[in-house]
Amino acid sequence: MRDVAAEAGKDGLSQGSGEHYEDMQSAPRFPLQLPVSVKTQGSDYAAETQNISANGVLFAMDNDVPVGSPVDFTILLPGGVMGSATDVQIDCRGRVVRSFEHLGRRGVGVVIDEYHFERS
Repeated sequence: MRDVAAEAGKDGLSQGSGEHYEDMQSAPRFPLQLPVSVKTQGSDYAAETQNISANGVLFAMDNDVPVGSPVDFTILLPGGVMGSATDVQIDCRGRVVRSFEHLGRRGVGVVIDEYHFERS
């Protein structure tokens, strides 16, 4: 697996900006690799989380999703990680604030605008 998270902070690899992006960067990040389906307008893409914070998530994926695109995704956190007997599902809505390429994969940073927790 290629580590797009390691390249996320290097100059020249990112595009997109905005005040909300800086807010997302300030939150503590947790390195957590989980499979996710990212839904955009009319398309569904397989992705894997690289790191997650309270404000956003960095995905590694094989498809480009343009900065500014609205996205929906569901993260299923294993119960063991959450200290729970059951898995925790988080349904999220957000938008792409960053996109960069690293070794043939895309790193896609998404700010989370809305989320809802559900017990599996």
